[in-house]
Amino acid sequence: MNTRVLRTELKRSVAPWAGAVILTSALAFLYLLDAAWWRGTTAWTAQWTSLALWTRGLLFYLWPLAVGLGALQGLRDHRSKTSELLATTPRPAWQRAATLAGTTALTVTSAFALLVLVGGVQVLAGTAYTHAGWLPISLVGALSLVAGAVLGMGAGRALPSALTPPLLAMGAFVFTALLHSSLGRTQTVTDEGLPITEPNRLSLLSPAVEEVRDVLVTLSASVHVGQTIWLLGLAAAGFALLVAATPRARLLALTPLLAGAAIALLVLPSDPRRMYVVDETAAELVCDGPVCVARTHEARLAGLAGPGKEALRLLRGALGDRAPVSVRENTAVLPEGTTPRWSRETVLFGFDDGIVAAAATDEELTRALIAKALVPGCTPVGWSGYGGDEYAQPVAAGWVLGTFRPLPGNGESASWRREADARSRPVWEQLMALPRSEQLPRIDAMRAAALSCEGDPFDELSGGASR
Repeated sequence: MNTRVLRTELKRSVAPWAGAVILTSALAFLYLLDAAWWRGTTAWTAQWTSLALWTRGLLFYLWPLAVGLGALQGLRDHRSKTSELLATTPRPAWQRAATLAGTTALTVTSAFALLVLVGGVQVLAGTAYTHAGWLPISLVGALSLVAGAVLGMGAGRALPSALTPPLLAMGAFVFTALLHSSLGRTQTVTDEGLPITEPNRLSLLSPAVEEVRDVLVTLSASVHVGQTIWLLGLAAAGFALLVAATPRARLLALTPLLAGAAIALLVLPSDPRRMYVVDETAAELVCDGPVCVARTHEARLAGLAGPGKEALRLLRGALGDRAPVSVRENTAVLPEGTTPRWSRETVLFGFDDGIVAAAATDEELTRALIAKALVPGCTPVGWSGYGGDEYAQPVAAGWVLGTFRPLPGNGESASWRREADARSRPVWEQLMALPRSEQLPRIDAMRAAALSCEGDPFDELSGGASR
């Protein structure tokens, strides 16, 4: 397709509008909604993998839009009543179809690339960790828009009705919704007996992906390969429908779609832990003495090293030989609903932990790390809640530092923080009024309950008085 033909197609088709609608819709979602893609270490402008996954997540809405706009494009010859005229020209039908599909593919790909570029500029300005592992995620996302648009064009050509575009868009939306709910989820139970749902291989036929929950998680290579096969099958079926002139040919045009689905399901992994995997390079530890962070957060190490070493020194003075000897970012990615696992020798933390993320000064960060060392928290992964762990944390940190102070970010509202302070402060005063010989057994009991996630650390601190 030469430049003159491309300019002509861009003028006489809805392809430019398709790209514009996709780009503006995506930016409107991202910038007008205060959602999870703006928060914490998994923000869409924080790291390259998060950028790629969040923009793929938007395909839940953008892909049905591409299908519907493609169907509108496929109706062009029918609306202009030139179908019979074009059929009598010597130019092969596949060339006309390639020109139509190529123009739309170019515009939707450009729109998605601009969306990634908007986020990429902000990622580049905010992180020192660069890698190419995010590219396959975004390339498959662009391919999904192309495949959806071409499939829509073929369906619009095969079913020339004004109802075809909206019905196809709605059908595509229902398809993606089902793949992210009943069809694409499997009911299971965690080792602790908690009921959860996990994605199955059918969910990977959706162009969208799961919500980003951990900055270290990415898609596996087998997912990229399987999804590419499936999307190429969709695109081939759409192109075949564009070329087909008889009912029999249109029926045969569905063969690539079915073959692509069958092959993709053989390639795609069935185990959720092989779908969303840990990026081992991003999870490598970078250390300053006993303080370590994941490579993806290497830029934060300088600000963490001082408070981390100070926290270890204070814990050593309070606990002696039983104190932890290192501070490390927690790079373990556990299934949703799993109870966390903690260590006596290492202070494990996450930059998204409420009290760590809210620490505005070195002093607050030191206090937060001390609290995480003694009462790391046992809320199951992916869940939220407040209880004995959160009440015990300021008491434990206050015991080490000798002064009581509410922890930053420990609670969702001012009223909750007032309630937590009202419950925690009396226990700290009661604990500090005891002789040192009586304080240590309570601290030991609290720490044992907190690290094993068995029992209530706050009950142990208060001598059972809170029961």
